Amino acid sequence: MVNEIEAKRKDLIDTARLYGLNAKATIACSQELDELLLKEIKLQSKYSAPPQNQKAR
Repeated sequence: MVNEIEAKRKDLIDTARLYGLNAKATIACSQELDELLLKEIKLQSKYSAPPQNQKAR
């Protein structure tokens, strides 16, 4: 997943340089990166959360 995020981040930078920050292609790429980041955050929190039957201290 981290490699996908880095690739999309590079793609976003290249797209923004080529078309500008407000271009539809740049915004779409940014949204795709956001989705990848959210998936990674959810995955990380899933593995770092305490078990359901125990309270965090």
